[in-house]
Amino acid sequence: MSKIIALANQKGGVGKTTSSINLAASLAVLEYRTLLVDADPQANSTSGIGFDPRNIKNSIYECIINNIDPHEAIQHTDTPNLDLLPAHIDLVGAEIEMINLENREFKMKEVLDGLRHEYDFIIIDCSPSLGLITINSLTAADSVIIPVQCEYFALEGLGKLLNTIKIVQTRLNTTLKVEGILLTMYDVRLRLSNQVVEEVRNHFEDMVFDTIIQRNTRLSEAPSFGISVIMHDATCKGAINYLNLAREIIRKNGLVEDQTAATTETA
Repeated sequence: MSKIIALANQKGGVGKTTSSINLAASLAVLEYRTLLVDADPQANSTSGIGFDPRNIKNSIYECIINNIDPHEAIQHTDTPNLDLLPAHIDLVGAEIEMINLENREFKMKEVLDGLRHEYDFIIIDCSPSLGLITINSLTAADSVIIPVQCEYFALEGLGKLLNTIKIVQTRLNTTLKVEGILLTMYDVRLRLSNQVVEEVRNHFEDMVFDTIIQRNTRLSEAPSFGISVIMHDATCKGAINYLNLAREIIRKNGLVEDQTAATTETA
């Protein structure tokens, strides 16, 4: 079994990269072979998992544009079962270079389809845009997770993203599904957070994950150490939230997950 999941939202600051890193790490900790693909020119997933993008020789860019073997770019992380297909700043120019390529929307799919047999999960951290790289990610993916922050204007732009997903489903990837909407940056002390949770769940119902990602100091600290929150502090709320999310995805996809679920940290 292999599943490719993209995390996408053209709105920045919604916890997309944080969720990509920590969901991938959680799946790896639960003993699923996992590849984290950094498809964002900012390369925050690459640095957040402990690699300096300036020192990356081969990345997803070289795989897409120069057709190099992705095995030449994949990096092994300190987390068992977790590998990284990194990004660097050159990815900024990839969309311009891809304009004249044949089957330009399928370049990432060509790269990742060759890796499916090696991993149980492939997690793609998309850039905060609806450009060609994000379209490539959605075309390559089996499903998409949409992070939505529990703050004012939470639903801003969500309609545009869902419309883009529908276009991809119609024209490029008929099997693409919405894995779920993930509520992030939840602050139990704020009435606004609870209002956003209620609004999103009323509007999208079963599309919303049961797991909510809470604001957590350890979660914010972890990227500065170049590690996931689970490697930073496995007992903190942030780590428990993402482990619960991983378990929820595993159950949703009909996979056996032997470990007893941690106490769900929700509203």
